[in-house]
Amino acid sequence: MIVTVQQHILQDQKRFPGASGEFSWLLSGITLATKMVQARVRRAGLSDILGDAGDINVQGEVQQKLDVYANEALMHCLSARTSIGVLASEENEKPVIMGHRSKEANYAVVFDPLDGSSNIDVNVSVGTTFSIMRRPEGVGCDEPEKWLLQPGSKQIAAGYVCYGSSTILVYSVGNGVHGFTLDPSVGAYLLSHPNIRMPQQGKYYSVNEAYRDGFPPGYNEFIDRLRLGALGQRYASRYIGSMVADFHRTLLKGGVFLYPPTAEHPKGKLRMLYEANPIAYLVEQAGGVATDGRRRVLDLQPTAIHQRTPLIMGSTVEMAEFQRCVPHENSL
Repeated sequence: MIVTVQQHILQDQKRFPGASGEFSWLLSGITLATKMVQARVRRAGLSDILGDAGDINVQGEVQQKLDVYANEALMHCLSARTSIGVLASEENEKPVIMGHRSKEANYAVVFDPLDGSSNIDVNVSVGTTFSIMRRPEGVGCDEPEKWLLQPGSKQIAAGYVCYGSSTILVYSVGNGVHGFTLDPSVGAYLLSHPNIRMPQQGKYYSVNEAYRDGFPPGYNEFIDRLRLGALGQRYASRYIGSMVADFHRTLLKGGVFLYPPTAEHPKGKLRMLYEANPIAYLVEQAGGVATDGRRRVLDLQPTAIHQRTPLIMGSTVEMAEFQRCVPHENSL
């Protein structure tokens, strides 16, 4: 049986009483924008879309041309959705308040339009991440920070798109994790990975070991224990350097992904709202564990839209071993 992402969303929408189509219409904006992005990614070597755009974004990073295009595509497609009151992007310093000030404007969407875009010039997989939150009760449209600065546990949906050998959309609305592969012959995302569950133990660990001299105490002990077979097998290292691609492998194959704090970046490098939170939400929905090294990611209270955080996530066996090596505030 062929199931499109739109059909699946319509079924999941029943989890939101009174949504009456607004939630599926919102998510259709994301699917449309990501189809536009993947079309540009596919032609990246044939059109003038590779390389720097010439500007520096709010993160202090050089914008790539595809960063700019992906951001504009998502902003354009989502701005037409009257159910959205606030948008926030990695590429924009401040949140964007939509012109929809009616009671229908119940949702805020945050996203990284093109994660790993610096890799596009060398044909490495890149991705889009997104998170959806409901407007807090009693909060008006002129207070966008209050819409956005909610713990990850308040997310009502999250997902990512990985643009690789195929284009796959993975999302959850709190009812399991489901993956949809884009069929270019019909232009539709089709259900290909229903009810994804992380294996309890994997074979791979993913971390940039070039920075291990600056990792906090316990991290290197954990990595060495994986390498030396302390968990019943010797682990292999797999690190792409594109978070969505590294996470996608870990989600499907199990194991552990680490983006620790370092001496140079003691607060971590991943953005909490639109990278760590949606990834952590999917991890937990798939049966895994996600922490910042000490606490559950989804319990963290953000204080700034572009706030950064460490992220360690993976299968239950590896994460239990990580907890033994690195002190935590609470047991997993």
